[in-house]
Amino acid sequence: MNNQGGNTAQQVEDFLSLFENDADAAIAAIKEQAHQNLEPNGSIDSAEFRAELTAPVLRGDAPIISVQSVTKTYKMGKQHVQAINDVSLDIYPGEIVAIVGPSGSGKSTLLQILGCLDTPSKGKVVVDGNDITRLGDGKLSQLRRSTIGFIFQSFYLQPFLRLGDNVAVPAMFTSKKRSTINDETTELLDKVGLLDRRNHYPKELSGGQIQRAAIARALINQPKIILADEPTGNLDSKNSEAIIDLFKTIRNQLGTTIIVVTHNIEVASMADRVIRLKDGVVV
Repeated sequence: MNNQGGNTAQQVEDFLSLFENDADAAIAAIKEQAHQNLEPNGSIDSAEFRAELTAPVLRGDAPIISVQSVTKTYKMGKQHVQAINDVSLDIYPGEIVAIVGPSGSGKSTLLQILGCLDTPSKGKVVVDGNDITRLGDGKLSQLRRSTIGFIFQSFYLQPFLRLGDNVAVPAMFTSKKRSTINDETTELLDKVGLLDRRNHYPKELSGGQIQRAAIARALINQPKIILADEPTGNLDSKNSEAIIDLFKTIRNQLGTTIIVVTHNIEVASMADRVIRLKDGVVV
């Protein structure tokens, strides 16, 4: 969290209230979220945000992500392992893109680079007009929290928080008022069909409901880009289909760019475009 005087004190007080004034639990969660670089950022008024919702843009617009001749090499002992090699691709605003390939093909490495969680060894990556190869850690963190939402296969919901509070956690590290956060949480829970589960704990929810909650949480700070790593990997076919439909709704209503790493053929088939990786190269 950054230091913004009275605002910071109010944020801490509000956050503690989520844990019924259990300071140890609150501090543990704050540290965990800080590690994920969910520091405060400027807020967008909900009414203003809704007014800016657009349908997916056409391919003629500038890419929201541009990967140019990117190579990523890791050092493992005395060996150097090339995870991806000379990868180039463009992703456009409002697209749903699936990244597929066998294990070890470089999918996760590419997703981490697209999400500004890692930087390439060679090449250039531009995310929403920002060359991430020229940004320091602080600027990369700011770009992540303001532009990108993450959805993980393992969900990572806090088991001791009710569903509404789980969805609200990333927004607690912004300058938004608590009333605004509550309103936006209500809107998102309604959008993903979980408003009646707001006061439930994760253990009281099904796998599909937990994943929809994770999607709502990823959307709470109104990112332009959603990155999803095997979002249906732990779900049955019925719930997987529901998540696919939800992704389409998000894209159509919000114009969000959605990038999905998946082994699921049905998930890949719903994408506007599929990027295939093999041995670290696009095929």
